[in-house]
Amino acid sequence: MKKELTEKHRLNVADIITLIRMTGTMVLVFLRPLTTAFLGVYALTGLTDVLDGWIARKTKTASDFGARLDSMADLLFYAVMLFRIFPILWNTLPGVIWYAVAVILILRISAYLTAMVKYRQFASLHTYLNKLTGGMLFFVPFVLFTEYAVTYCWIICAIAVIAAIEELIIHLQRRTYRSNTKSIFQREC
Repeated sequence: MKKELTEKHRLNVADIITLIRMTGTMVLVFLRPLTTAFLGVYALTGLTDVLDGWIARKTKTASDFGARLDSMADLLFYAVMLFRIFPILWNTLPGVIWYAVAVILILRISAYLTAMVKYRQFASLHTYLNKLTGGMLFFVPFVLFTEYAVTYCWIICAIAVIAAIEELIIHLQRRTYRSNTKSIFQREC
């Protein structure tokens, strides 16, 4: 039993990459937004976000712990981005877009709370739509000062609303938590 517990919680390469992303995210707190240094560390965090899951799958070390760690890293990243980029976004984007962001946050919190009550643990799904939303959000600092910034952000909001609704529905419908659920159309086993 003790050996199983130790093996279950041993960090693997993918988990270490996720921890590097979390460290890089914390470094962003101390860098001036949208500078070359900021965008460089920012790009590194994005690369590690892609690599950790890919390496976990390729090395067959994917785990619920790794998925939860990845979700926590994502939440930390988004929190830091809101802290560092929010003032710039607030001054650049139209005020009405923030109503859409509020709806997204309410839906997202509802999904997390539903999962917490139902599964008695933090549960965030890496659905295709959540991944698409995250990928598009990642590029916001690079398109923020282009003529397409507002349109791009509206598209992200639309996809994020659908992704949050999908995750909430999945949590409401599923009997057990499966971190590898990719879509509402994926059948429960």
